[in-house]
Amino acid sequence: MARKKKQLEILRNDPWLEPFAPAIEGRHEDVLRKLNDITSGTGGSLTDFANAYKYYGLHREKDGSWTFREYAPNATGICLIGTFNDWKEHDDYRLRRIEGGTWEIHLDKDKLHDGDLFKMLVSWEGGSGERIPAYATRVVQDEQTKIFSAQVYAPKRPYKFKVDEFVPDTKPLLIYECHIGMAQQDEKVGTYDEFRTKILPRIAADGYNAIQIMAIQEHPYYGSFGYHVSSFYAASSRFGTPDDLKRLIDDAHELGIAVIMDIVHSHAVKNEVEGLGRLDGSYDLYFNRGDRREHPAWDSLLFDYGKNEVLHFLLSNCKFWQEEYRFDGFRFDGVTSMLYYDHGLGKAFGGYPDYYDGNQDPDALVYLTLANILIHQMNPKAITIAEEMSGMPGLAVKFEDGGIGFDYRMAMGIPDYWIKMIKEKKDEDWHPTSIYWELTNRRADEKTISYCESHDQALVGDKTIIFRLIDKEMYWHMMDGDNNYTVERGMALHKMIRLVTLASINGGYLNFMGNEFGHPEWIDFPREGNGWSYKYARRQWDLVDREDLKYKYLNRFDNSMIKLVDSQYNFQAKPVEKLWEKDDDQVLAFKRGDLVFVFNWSPNKSFADYGFLAPAGEYEVLLDSDSKEFGGFGLVDDSIHHFTTPDPLYTPAGKGWLRMYIPARTAQVLRMVKPRPGRKPAQKTEAKKTEAKKPAAKKTEAKKTEAKKPAAKKAPARKTAKKQEK
Repeated sequence: MARKKKQLEILRNDPWLEPFAPAIEGRHEDVLRKLNDITSGTGGSLTDFANAYKYYGLHREKDGSWTFREYAPNATGICLIGTFNDWKEHDDYRLRRIEGGTWEIHLDKDKLHDGDLFKMLVSWEGGSGERIPAYATRVVQDEQTKIFSAQVYAPKRPYKFKVDEFVPDTKPLLIYECHIGMAQQDEKVGTYDEFRTKILPRIAADGYNAIQIMAIQEHPYYGSFGYHVSSFYAASSRFGTPDDLKRLIDDAHELGIAVIMDIVHSHAVKNEVEGLGRLDGSYDLYFNRGDRREHPAWDSLLFDYGKNEVLHFLLSNCKFWQEEYRFDGFRFDGVTSMLYYDHGLGKAFGGYPDYYDGNQDPDALVYLTLANILIHQMNPKAITIAEEMSGMPGLAVKFEDGGIGFDYRMAMGIPDYWIKMIKEKKDEDWHPTSIYWELTNRRADEKTISYCESHDQALVGDKTIIFRLIDKEMYWHMMDGDNNYTVERGMALHKMIRLVTLASINGGYLNFMGNEFGHPEWIDFPREGNGWSYKYARRQWDLVDREDLKYKYLNRFDNSMIKLVDSQYNFQAKPVEKLWEKDDDQVLAFKRGDLVFVFNWSPNKSFADYGFLAPAGEYEVLLDSDSKEFGGFGLVDDSIHHFTTPDPLYTPAGKGWLRMYIPARTAQVLRMVKPRPGRKPAQKTEAKKTEAKKPAAKKTEAKKTEAKKPAAKKAPARKTAKKQEK
């Protein structure tokens, strides 16, 4: 009698998925079949399969000679041209075809030198063209002609890493999203070295334990923000050399900062000379055929994930960045576009049937799962994040449990929610029930990266949260001592929005560089429409450094809330326990571990002795958004301890009434000092008495027991997927 197949964990955790079990089990079996297919010749090792970059491309042998290989099955001839032969064909540099569509050449050590520029001149039936090798690890652009070429990179003293082993801190994961080129004050393209020496210290001081770097893979157009990749194995030379990037990553690790790469495997630039388009004259070497070859919204080419050659190229790319540069993980861009044949454009995902309606691309699902398996085989502590807006179940569930294997998924509905609130709701209509539901409505078995705003919300045509709240008044009323209602409102809400988003995380938190201090205006890369200006493609660090401006207050608050949460070991795993929500008062209170977060969203109602039920005991104030230290009015005496008042109805449950002064548009974080039911409440504070602040709690040395996950929720309605500009 045949044994009954064991049910996948994802199906046991969420009974609402049971009707779709065949589809979920089918994609799981698809991965197992493909894994067996591509590793049958490598002894079953996916890490051995992902070694394409060690075979293809340019390599220096031990004796100093060179070997170059390219996969180009449609080519009829390939010759290397470059500065070594005056960019003309020469028999000494002509490749020969070997097995399986591969072309190869061996060159004496004097035929190539460090710094030489080169390309392939590829011929095919009916045509020819110059091409940059698919596995080029160094690509540079000529400043005068703007032409891109591969470059021989063989320094005499290659960089040696100082940090041999690094383990990211993910409890919680606090990400600082950044872009090397626009990270500088000056109106120019910044470098890896400038970022390493000037920006990394800021990030460390701000308390973030990870950076997520955009635009690393080489891209022809700077204004694409790095999303139209041409050379997948080349670190962008705009910012410096490969060794410069390695040194940056090494220094980050010395500071205890993990480095996550924003990797683009969802599409590729259409350029044929610089990119992979028609590398060997064919249209489908790496990409889909026909109508599926081009993305309808992004003007780019789409990979054919069903081809083993494409899997070889992309999986090896993941391993390359981990092995050669020691990246600690990846944030995969455009996952929604990969998952669906229609790329999720304009589609409302209203329930589970929308994820299993035949619109899903099984080859893409297989690739993403294999990528996660490989990355975690390479480094069990690696971090993988999916930028995905449809809400497909199982994306951030382990493969063995029936998922796709990401560690986290981006909570992309949260920034949309905050924008909608700011644009469409009066302050009186900011309801705690809505805020709490939006921030905590997520799958119980999947971790998310919560954020108020990323780079997406700061691009031209959009606005950051602070600019939406204050707008033009930022130009005139951000001087310290300048009392302006619009600025005061904006700063108060900016602090509250960031704190409530961070406080409710179940995985990690993300901030885009500069937003921690309320960077004004938008991001606009140099282009013809703005006269090729760098004015808005930089960060104005002098704003936060100046003592006469108010930006310092927002930065101090961000530092304090980050360090407070980071001091609570495994904060992200502690249950979020709602204590109070009352829309009429606009008051929200919830508990995590021994911390209580209290928010009064009302624009005009301060409560002198507001009571809500909380675990009985004595509480101290750890963080107060209205403190003068953070640019507030300092209406609360933070040195006073609060004691719950017993209530016979709730005493058996260990609860009492916690009464406190909550000014309008403020947030406070309290910590239970010790359970002491039955004590009298602290005297209410109607005005500021002292500016004394309590220090943040020290980091817990002993590990806490991880909190049990809440039961899975019913499938929520999802946001309408929208076009993402690249």
